[in-house]
Amino acid sequence: MNYLITIIGPTAIGKTSLSIVLAQHFGCDIISCDSRQFYKEMRIGTAVPSDKELAIVTHHFIENKSIFDNYTVGDFEKETIVKLNELFLKNSIQIMVGGSGLYVNAILKGIDDFPEIDNSVRIKINADFEQFGIDYLQQKLKKLDLDYYHKIKVENPQTLQNPQRMKRFVEVCIATGKPYSSFLNQKNNRRNFTPIIIGLEAKREIMYDRIDQRVDLMITKGLFAEAEGLFKNKQLNALQTVGYKELFDFFESKTSLDFAIQEIKKNTRRFSKRQMTWFKKTEKVLWFDYLTKSDDIINSIENTIK
Repeated sequence: MNYLITIIGPTAIGKTSLSIVLAQHFGCDIISCDSRQFYKEMRIGTAVPSDKELAIVTHHFIENKSIFDNYTVGDFEKETIVKLNELFLKNSIQIMVGGSGLYVNAILKGIDDFPEIDNSVRIKINADFEQFGIDYLQQKLKKLDLDYYHKIKVENPQTLQNPQRMKRFVEVCIATGKPYSSFLNQKNNRRNFTPIIIGLEAKREIMYDRIDQRVDLMITKGLFAEAEGLFKNKQLNALQTVGYKELFDFFESKTSLDFAIQEIKKNTRRFSKRQMTWFKKTEKVLWFDYLTKSDDIINSIENTIK
């Protein structure tokens, strides 16, 4: 029997540290499931594990892509399943860690097949979004896939405020001429592992304080210079990310630097709230306070495996 220990939770909660302790204990590798840590140009702003942490345990899917690559959740699913099959030949226990709920689900449950999208469609939607804002995407989805729009509004309303997700829905509708929802639930994905899902959580005020500290640390480590070097490519999908967008506004003289930093903190807190909303809907999660001793979590995992 193969087991995939999957560590979930909001940003800055301590997932990376726990994953390394668990990987050392079980003698296995770590699959990174963070949709921005793939990109080698975004090291500081995505809180990539340190060189020391990366040296302790073998990590996969960290800094393995460029912001210029068109890399989708479907690509990640295919590559990760291949890698896991390879790793399970060496050890029946492996670890996956990350805060990107959609990508976690892609590995645990699989995703539906979608057609390739012509880049011209994506460019046009990005341009329209820049000009008209999130309301444009909402109205477009409402027109092209009314049933799915209402489903989101009822079940996951914060998604309607997520530009990346909304762009994806609209681009599929426009490129195929079919509702986005028509591509859902078409596959029966089988996995050769049993997931053991570990969730880390903390009181909101603690979580927010940890986020503020992380942002301050990123600034100290050089986030400003990193974002400045990426500014000329700010239109790329990978860079529509908290920590970069706010500094891009500063570079365009739309805000002050202090305001941009505060916006990073505020938007990261909002992101962490959306993460928890998503993860709290995940079934069969073993939830732990972020201060729980790793030995207690290991004991819980081993009892589950037994």
